[in-house]
Amino acid sequence: MTQPTWALGFEDEVWWSRLAQPDQHCWTETEAKHKLQELRPPTHDPDPKALACYGLLVRPGPQQADQMWLRFVAGRPVRAVTIDFLAWCSTQLAARGFPALLLIWDNASWHRSQAVRRWSRQHNQQVKRGAGGVRLLVCQ
Repeated sequence: MTQPTWALGFEDEVWWSRLAQPDQHCWTETEAKHKLQELRPPTHDPDPKALACYGLLVRPGPQQADQMWLRFVAGRPVRAVTIDFLAWCSTQLAARGFPALLLIWDNASWHRSQAVRRWSRQHNQQVKRGAGGVRLLVCQ
């Protein structure tokens, strides 16, 4: 079996808030007044206000099956969690013998953040120096 040269990955996030109200449309009388209600958790509620799911669809190559890697975190997708997820993906791919990940991203603000771009550059420099992990080639 030949050594894999790269993996193609499509990474994205989705999040749900248990306090946000969905857009609701309905027929009402012209004179009807609508009241918006702010939802708040109970004072001592230990559950998070939101839940995020990070996912990476990995396409390793023509002879291997696609894989879906998922991780759930409390809160919204933010740059720090994105960096943690990328580091975890890098470790997982390196353990499978992949030297690089071609990463396809959308235009989310946490993808474009200076912190994520800085981390990606530093990570790639460490990989080139032989510190382990996979090189990240990010396509926005």
